[in-house]
Amino acid sequence: MELRGLSLGAPPWAPASPVIRAVERADALEGDLAVVLRVECPGTWLEPGGTFRAERLFAVQVEVWGGTLLVATLETYSDAWLTMDTRGREQPEVYAMNAPRLAAALDGISALLGVPPEPGEENRYAAPSTSGFRDLRSEGPAYEDAWGTFETLDRTRLLDSRLPESDDDYEQITDGPVRYLTVRRDGRTLGFVWAAADDSAAGYVPRTAAGAEAFDAGTVWLTVLREARRSGLTPLAALHGPVRRPARPEAGVIAQQTPEEAPSLDALEELSGRY
Repeated sequence: MELRGLSLGAPPWAPASPVIRAVERADALEGDLAVVLRVECPGTWLEPGGTFRAERLFAVQVEVWGGTLLVATLETYSDAWLTMDTRGREQPEVYAMNAPRLAAALDGISALLGVPPEPGEENRYAAPSTSGFRDLRSEGPAYEDAWGTFETLDRTRLLDSRLPESDDDYEQITDGPVRYLTVRRDGRTLGFVWAAADDSAAGYVPRTAAGAEAFDAGTVWLTVLREARRSGLTPLAALHGPVRRPARPEAGVIAQQTPEEAPSLDALEELSGRY
């Protein structure tokens, strides 16, 4: 039995919460079975400019076999605990504000389970340790600008995988400035619909901190852009026309009347990836 993508609910451990229902289902099973529970946890990280929320800050996975806990895994989707961000830039203030919080959480988990944490494998961004992550400022991360090298492509592939193949997409790469509109739902930013200032490209950038909802919404907005191109509109015309019409409720709505401008698509992707 494997249950993934569970939400903690509100309050987290109320009897009717998804996690408790999953545990009850697991307890009802008979036989020699492995049970894997995976819970995606929202949370906040701190910066000198304020407090920011991510809908998927951590994921907790618990594996049980025959009623015995085998493995409890904690994953994080934020670089707030690192001395260098995913573009290889030092961030001592962000690290100082957040790393002790992660260390305290690991201490609490260790006390609860009665064993110290075992660090995971090093990756392109960081080197895990028993208290969080090692300071890589002297040796540098595995890749310079790992975000620009890997994450942009990964996010594009994930979005494209949710749509049928089509020859009606605008070009999705541009080197110049872009104009963009913010997509919001229930007071939260899901992503940005953009068009190149020179009218050569258009697309959608999901806001990483919004989690899976940002990618779900993206399929709708990319479909709107496809339909605009199919009808003969240029990227900027699509941004000022079809994109402003109400989409399905789950896709959110355009939050402003006038597009904002970013100096490049890279700058917009960095904005969406961090905040």
